[in-house]
Amino acid sequence: MITLYDYELSGNCYKIRLLLSMLGIRHEKHAIEFYPAAEHRKEAFLAINPLGELPVLQDGELTLRDSQAILVYLASEYDTSGNWYPLQDPRTLATVTQWLCFANAITASAGGARLADGFFHPLDADACRSEAHRLFRVLDEHLWFQERERQDWVATTASPSIADIACFPYIMLSEEGGISRIDYPAIRRWTDRVKRIPGFIPMPGVFPAGPGL
Repeated sequence: MITLYDYELSGNCYKIRLLLSMLGIRHEKHAIEFYPAAEHRKEAFLAINPLGELPVLQDGELTLRDSQAILVYLASEYDTSGNWYPLQDPRTLATVTQWLCFANAITASAGGARLADGFFHPLDADACRSEAHRLFRVLDEHLWFQERERQDWVATTASPSIADIACFPYIMLSEEGGISRIDYPAIRRWTDRVKRIPGFIPMPGVFPAGPGL
């Protein structure tokens, strides 16, 4: 049985819960209270992940402690379609990987502003917001051009990939860090498409899609 060490309010943990649900993978969740108890900094959890970071996934003897690495593993090991992480298509795989790296920047900026405002971390929230808006402009323009080519997803894939899952949570949670999405219409259309993927699940602050038009 797969075990996910999880914090319900974490966008990085939510990425993993989303993919587990969309792939229909049975798993157990072990809750770690990030705030205010800081259980991720205590001895019991540090024995599992010395970096003191969430999420962590255990599958048998394998322990993984980075959200992007966990997405890659789950898609490679459990997705029989090969669509979520297209290992047989090097060019498409490269674009997926490129956007996984972009997702890390979203986490650092939009996620950082949310940490500062909502969890009182000593981060420069204004600098985080400024960088997040810069990244959102890049992504919004990219998605607009994707739509012109009749492509719905972040990477050059015919169906959603783990790049969409990696980018989605901290964009959806961005307003908790004072970052409005009102000026990014292509991003808003894309987030609605993600919410309509079979197996989508919400989290606090991220709601299901509304009725289709």
